[in-house]
Amino acid sequence: MTLLQKITAKKANIGVIGLGYVGLPLVIEFCKAGFNVTGFDVDPKKVDALNKGKSYIKHIPASHITLHVSRFTPTNDFSHLREQDCIIMCVPTPLDKNREPDMSYVFNTTDTIAKYLRKGQLISLESTTYPGTTDEDMRLILEKTGLKAGRDFHLAFSPEREDPNNKDFSTSTIPKVVGGYTPKCLSVAKALYDAIVAKTVPVSSTRVAEATKLLENIYRSVNIALVNELKMLFDRMGIDIWEVIEAAKTKPFGFQAFYPGPGLGGHCIPIDPFYLTWKAREYDFTTRFIELAGEINTSMPYYVVQKTVEALNEKGKSINKAKILILGVAYKKDIDDMRESPSLKLIELFLNNGAKVSYNDPFVPVLPKTRHYNFNLTSVELQKSNLKKYDCVVIATDHTAYDPDFIVANSQMVIDTRNLTKKVKNSRKIKRA
Repeated sequence: MTLLQKITAKKANIGVIGLGYVGLPLVIEFCKAGFNVTGFDVDPKKVDALNKGKSYIKHIPASHITLHVSRFTPTNDFSHLREQDCIIMCVPTPLDKNREPDMSYVFNTTDTIAKYLRKGQLISLESTTYPGTTDEDMRLILEKTGLKAGRDFHLAFSPEREDPNNKDFSTSTIPKVVGGYTPKCLSVAKALYDAIVAKTVPVSSTRVAEATKLLENIYRSVNIALVNELKMLFDRMGIDIWEVIEAAKTKPFGFQAFYPGPGLGGHCIPIDPFYLTWKAREYDFTTRFIELAGEINTSMPYYVVQKTVEALNEKGKSINKAKILILGVAYKKDIDDMRESPSLKLIELFLNNGAKVSYNDPFVPVLPKTRHYNFNLTSVELQKSNLKKYDCVVIATDHTAYDPDFIVANSQMVIDTRNLTKKVKNSRKIKRA
């Protein structure tokens, strides 16, 4: 039986490497479709939790895991890769301290796959990366085994399009772009994803698929940078950027609303554009729009801190030894995902300025260690008595659970970076940032 036939008959064994915000939803969809799935992760805590039927991601209930326990095997034993017919890589692609691509996760995982690679398998990468990663870098690593891509095994790239806790779209309903190293590779990869998503979008190569995801994220990064820059300009001009956006989006064509904030968060928008910037240097090309957008977006936490300093000064207070409460450390509302959250940078900057910093987040009870930060903080309760203790409350994430009237009424001063307090009338306590 060919791999294509196995996929069609749902007899193909599926291996998913990386059981985070991208990999775990994929596991669930393949199980729902009737495939047997093995999930691989280097983190023993994740594997242990999944083996116990527990979820460590807020928007994925434990019931979604226990429902498919007969089809799902979590493990950190990568020797089981040889038993998989299709292997999907969902590993991180972060930036290093110099804001250049850190490809160690992708390449180390590819090295591991190569140890167990056999004829007939499909290897599909989902991690966002620069064009050429799949058909150049990964292919060369895998072909060191003596097996050839397109002849002995299939190679594809299909970028993840996850949006945690999106109520309108899920893994199965978001169209999936698929690119193959050869037409046969594409047909096999398309058949695999056709089994779990409503629509696949085949493209002519893995490079086109890689570039597609970069375009999606760069489009957002540049437009968010534009509106962040306008926020700072309009603030000096005494104009409310939020009112301007609401008025502009009444135009039925030619305008799409983007919103300012304290910076960019999540794994995609703050990071992925720099993968193309880095690759562009190989072609003697400077990506000026991308780099400028990155500069503006990464400067936003500094802007928020400066606005806080100014607001405290107006009250005759100094940022040094000021008590600051950050509301929300997740990178967007109603999730527990802290990847690249601007709140973490805000905490660092406030601490560096001598402030005493606490935080509240209903979805993040303990601030975990991340690649760049280790604050050892726990979420404080959002009570009247607690709010009154702080010199300033900074709204960094607009969680639905936050009651703006309650927050403003019981705080000495509020710095609102998300326009959460837009309906609170005539309060001199509120400063927009």
